[in-house]
Amino acid sequence: MEKNLKRLIKDYAFLFSISGAIVLMDQVTKNIVRSNLHFGEIWPQNHWIVNYARIVHWSNTGAAFGMLRDFGVVFAVLAVVVSIAILIYFPKIPREDWMLRLALAFQLGGAIGNLIDRLTIGHVTDFVSLDSFAVFNVADASISIGVVLLAISLIQRERKEKTAKSKLIEENNPDSNELVSNSAREELEGE
Repeated sequence: MEKNLKRLIKDYAFLFSISGAIVLMDQVTKNIVRSNLHFGEIWPQNHWIVNYARIVHWSNTGAAFGMLRDFGVVFAVLAVVVSIAILIYFPKIPREDWMLRLALAFQLGGAIGNLIDRLTIGHVTDFVSLDSFAVFNVADASISIGVVLLAISLIQRERKEKTAKSKLIEENNPDSNELVSNSAREELEGE
């Protein structure tokens, strides 16, 4: 019992330290923008870099990167549901699967960062504008990074399972080594 409690504390310490740092960075940067720029104001002004990268005080009532405007309540509820799911599922992930754990920590931090905005000011503050890409914030970037890490983790897991399955077949049927190797090679080449 005590061993399980210590493991649970370590698991949540990892999750909360990463997601907490993301929430802190997200909220601090948003507050700096709201405090120093009027809505729609761009920084720096009259500089060549503005054509490629700029800080702009913008609001978003939809999803990340300005998608689905005016669905703020739906995304607030979704953020709560996703956060609860991550909190429940996280301790069940093996510690060896660090990329999946990191992905969920990034997603939790991003979801909470934007949820705080939705609950306190009624919209999400966005401020990073790169070329003609949608304006976003630290929380949006964190969610996106979490999705990429999640995809990489799932691809790696699938490859490990295929390799383990192939080895098991080879061990149980030594005559099929060439057949299994060819079929495994075809599967990997097809990806």
